[in-house]
Amino acid sequence: MDLFDLITSIIKGLAFPLIPLTLVPVIVLFERKIIGWVQERPGPNRVGPWGVVQAVADAAKLIFKEDLRPAGAIAFLHTLAPALTIVTTFLTLSVVPFGPKLSFEFDGVMRTVSMSVLDLNLGLVFFLSITSISIYGIILAGWSSNNKYSLLGGLRSSAQMVSYEINLSFTLACVLILAGSFDVYDIVEAQQGGFLNWFIWRQPLAFLLFFIAQIAETNRLPFDLPEGESELTGGFHTEYSGMKFAMFFMAEYISMFVMAALVSVLFLGGFQGPVALPVSEWIGGPAWLTQALNALIGLFWLIAKIAGQIFFMIWMRATLPRLRYDQLMSLGWKVMFELATINLIYTAAVQLMFGSNPMPLFTIPFLGTISVQWIVLFALGAGVIAGVELLTQAYRRRTLNAC
Repeated sequence: MDLFDLITSIIKGLAFPLIPLTLVPVIVLFERKIIGWVQERPGPNRVGPWGVVQAVADAAKLIFKEDLRPAGAIAFLHTLAPALTIVTTFLTLSVVPFGPKLSFEFDGVMRTVSMSVLDLNLGLVFFLSITSISIYGIILAGWSSNNKYSLLGGLRSSAQMVSYEINLSFTLACVLILAGSFDVYDIVEAQQGGFLNWFIWRQPLAFLLFFIAQIAETNRLPFDLPEGESELTGGFHTEYSGMKFAMFFMAEYISMFVMAALVSVLFLGGFQGPVALPVSEWIGGPAWLTQALNALIGLFWLIAKIAGQIFFMIWMRATLPRLRYDQLMSLGWKVMFELATINLIYTAAVQLMFGSNPMPLFTIPFLGTISVQWIVLFALGAGVIAGVELLTQAYRRRTLNAC
């Protein structure tokens, strides 16, 4: 490792922990304010102006709260579980690209710096591997607590992970077929050129399935069965307090940010804006200024897309009830698995017929190109979504008639 790599590694290593420590209080306040607005009641409005310091007060309370552990708990695993959960969540965040790569001249040599902590050729494989490991933190928390409710929460989480991890992988495979790479930067570059080139239009069904699966992956309503208060008191973290509970709490909200960022990278163009208009065309100036503005604009668009998805997740929490466990498993295995499999096979067939460069139909300036492959894949996804909606309505009518 030379001096340039050492400097960039130190900067990323120092900045990386600040991202979740800054994000969690903001998202928590965002959630409490939105839920208060939806339920027509005031949110936090006492600590600080508009309640903005409430999250800091909550963090201080958790830091100084007594750390309790049941007498029959397995001490080592009870302590390891929250640490494993938060560490794996941090690792998934490390592959998220927050902007385009930057080029610098250092010591007479042009160097390239990625806007992600880890720039891996197999970034999505790394992501899937870490998310598969993260479930062990919840399972160990439930088993080591020596509490039947905690154990049931851990078992629910493991079954839920098996149900939705397969669908997550199949929808990822559809994106990989279109992009032809496991590198997250290559996937973002494959969607450049404007709003119409984003993969959400080629893969609307994959986007819908992935979005549902990532909500289940983060244990958010209506899929928060591992911590269902109505039947498991607190679920897998019933016997946790203080900073150990705070680690689980932080991991959930960081996971929301990470999964929303991944949806943005896979389907919404990542840090690409909806209009294909490079900064250099309308501002000019030196190269370093152009790169800096491109990086800031890319960061703005990525954060805007993530914020929109987090708002929708919070809206779902304030609106939808928790599913029963049998409904959750039926949705995962009887609906989503079949749709994900059909979509994967069809995507591979369309890509084989049309190739990586499909025939363009027409191009809209600054917004992208509509191609034959675009129309075919969109028609399939829209048709399947409409069919699922019709079947759902028919099932609801049959259920109501039976009652």
